[in-house]
Amino acid sequence: MPWWSWRPGSAASNAPEAEDDPAARGTVRVGVPAQREPSRLPVPVEAANEEPEVVAPVTLTRIGKALDLLDIRFLADGGGSLLAMWERHAVLFTLEGPDDEILVMRARPHSTVPPDWADRAYRVVNEWNHTRRFCKAYVGDPTERNQLPIYAELQVPLAAGTHDALLTELLDCGAAVATSFVDWLHDEGALL
Repeated sequence: MPWWSWRPGSAASNAPEAEDDPAARGTVRVGVPAQREPSRLPVPVEAANEEPEVVAPVTLTRIGKALDLLDIRFLADGGGSLLAMWERHAVLFTLEGPDDEILVMRARPHSTVPPDWADRAYRVVNEWNHTRRFCKAYVGDPTERNQLPIYAELQVPLAAGTHDALLTELLDCGAAVATSFVDWLHDEGALL
């Protein structure tokens, strides 16, 4: 038995009947997935000139330039973080770790949860974490008004540095997943 559990909607639920299934006969044939088309993010000026991109350490300045390329407006908090705000949530972009080598994208919906909904909040957050790969969610400590904030966080260690196109793609992914998380909390998660 594999270490992962079967869930509704998994590939196993769409398997052919045992007679036609190679796995049922004791052999498994693994197909090669088709290659995906690369995303169409804005190309930094350096790449447009066809010069090889340089791998460099990630800094807040580079993060700010990548956010500008993505048309994500942000504020600098003066403490080493950039904050982008949307209608229902905000995303903090920062660097953490002993050498500021970990890119952190932390989303927080503007809405909070009353303390008597704590059990429900933990169940909803666990459901997100169980069914999603990116942005792990958690329930934060109570605010001054004794409300529970909900967070989703994505951390990427980049001690070796990165080139501009990859940094832009990581930030785009973090912002997109943060929006999906907040939309999910309001709709399917029915928490906010």
